[in-house]
Amino acid sequence: MNNENAKAPDKKGIALWQQIIIGMVLGVIVGAIFGSDAAVLKPIGTLFINAIKMLIIPLVFCSLIVGVTSLQDTAKMGRIGFQAIILYLLTTAAAISIGLLLAIIFVPGEGLNMTAEGGATLAKEAPPFIQTLLNIVPKNPINALASGNILQVIFFALCLGISLVLIGEKAKPVVTVFESLAEAMYKLTALVMKLAPFGVFGLMAWVAGKYGLQVLLPLIVLIVLVYVGCIIQVLFVYSGIIKIIGGLSPIRYLQGIVNPAAIAFTTTSSSGTLPATIKAAREELGVSKPIASFVLPLGATINMDGTALYQGVCAIFVAQAFGVDLAMTDYLVIIMTSTLASVGTAGVPGAGLIMLSLVLTTVGLPLEGLAIVAGIDRILDMARTSVNVCGDLMVSVLISKNEKEFDATMYQNVNRSIA
Repeated sequence: MNNENAKAPDKKGIALWQQIIIGMVLGVIVGAIFGSDAAVLKPIGTLFINAIKMLIIPLVFCSLIVGVTSLQDTAKMGRIGFQAIILYLLTTAAAISIGLLLAIIFVPGEGLNMTAEGGATLAKEAPPFIQTLLNIVPKNPINALASGNILQVIFFALCLGISLVLIGEKAKPVVTVFESLAEAMYKLTALVMKLAPFGVFGLMAWVAGKYGLQVLLPLIVLIVLVYVGCIIQVLFVYSGIIKIIGGLSPIRYLQGIVNPAAIAFTTTSSSGTLPATIKAAREELGVSKPIASFVLPLGATINMDGTALYQGVCAIFVAQAFGVDLAMTDYLVIIMTSTLASVGTAGVPGAGLIMLSLVLTTVGLPLEGLAIVAGIDRILDMARTSVNVCGDLMVSVLISKNEKEFDATMYQNVNRSIA
């Protein structure tokens, strides 16, 4: 993920992610000292949560349209772009499934017994899956936007984006408007994220005051599960695809991704890692220059495998913490929402928390859970960004081979040294 939280220090030289951690620690301390009286600080957190809710619909709608219309309209680029998007969406779905499975098995949020504002959270009765699929198509797109029906908004945005691509030159004025709106939403998101340290402080003070310091213990399990899931995604999903579909050595692939993965881990930015990613693809993995130049920037924009895995683990963590029993339909909705939304929101500042809030909203989980996750977001971001970059490289190798623009000799002789 192009994150966003770690990029720009403020005027005092403290990066946003550091401010969030400081806010979390101070909130825990204040909550531990003042106990239930710390609830007076909760409105600060509520303000931040409301601001996040304000962003979700316009941000996702505009970003998805821009993401779809950004594809080139030539035959070859259209073919390559289609292959890339299909592979990115499939691996994203696999990643979030891994995250869900790990969280279900190891139940990181068990025993927290938290309650959302207004009392206990009750599990809602899930509609049949076929009804969920039918409900994705909005009868009234304007009503879907106004009511905040995430899946309907995503579906309509994708359809509108595809239609704009198909009408060609006539779509340019509309696309320009949506690009401007998307940029405005990115800027607004950046402004809202400046409230994150204060929001996390207020919510963590309330949480620690109400539930005690034991609320922090499951965070260790949460971190471990996300890292284990990321390792599984790279070693088994990506390497398996390279071997089974590409017919290539997964060991060579793993050797070739070491350098960009290490840079992504430290910078937490897919875009910032892009020069190293392109260099590794061309000089170590045998990907042609045209393929690398198109597929990898596209992946840095729309590929969110690591973020999707993180969302799967965190969504179940929040459900367990608040005692919400999710039905199978809810799990499928989480997978669909995260996979489809990945097309347009990877490069948004604050995308990790925005995307998580989108998933929580879709299945009716309380957004108060964001406060707990936000404090460790930087640690989780390091792993998920590395996974995103590794996925980009895997897709570039497969497409280059499929397009017969692949240097097999270079791939087999991939440099094993780590610069």
